[in-house]
Amino acid sequence: MAAPRTQLDPSNVIPLPVGNHHERLSLANALRRRRTQRSFAPLPLTLEEIGALLWAAQGSTGPDGLRTAPSAGALYPLELLLVASAVENLPAGSYRYLPFKHQLQPLAPGEHMPAVAAAAHGQSWMAEAAAVLAFSTIPARTTDKYGRRGERYIHIEVGHAAQNVALEAAAMGLGCGEVGAFDDAAMAAALGLPAEEQPLYLLPVGRLSLETVS
Repeated sequence: MAAPRTQLDPSNVIPLPVGNHHERLSLANALRRRRTQRSFAPLPLTLEEIGALLWAAQGSTGPDGLRTAPSAGALYPLELLLVASAVENLPAGSYRYLPFKHQLQPLAPGEHMPAVAAAAHGQSWMAEAAAVLAFSTIPARTTDKYGRRGERYIHIEVGHAAQNVALEAAAMGLGCGEVGAFDDAAMAAALGLPAEEQPLYLLPVGRLSLETVS
């Protein structure tokens, strides 16, 4: 069943805090810590942690409009959505990340994690995550210039962005999984995507479970 969509209202945007705690861990140590996690503790994430993960994925890095991940022709075909289940000071629901202002745009309220997990061929472990960062794409932004070759560029780009998230999560001592196995139509419906937007990659995130850190 499709997630209900609400009309976007610019006045509803949620500013995200800007943290620098991720700078305390070296890149080399973050690379050593990075592991795919499929088990999470039933504890919430903070809004600051969510903001750091979203910024790592697609954040704006300067007035020139460039972002944290490279993009062919600087065309940025990726969109980034947050499915929040257990985030402090953020109601459960789906949100769109606005990179240039580092804000969240509310899309649909409510608990969407079970529908997202079901659309991912029933990967129930995803529903244990505090949140899911969902990359989607509007392919025409890139393929209008590069043709079919642009499809490859989009896949390269989401790999760059997803690795940023995984390393940021490792730097903060959080768990991050990666999911590319899902039914495209069902996932688009679960995320409430418009017709021109396609789901691409999912990153469930949360606190590490005791069995993971023991």
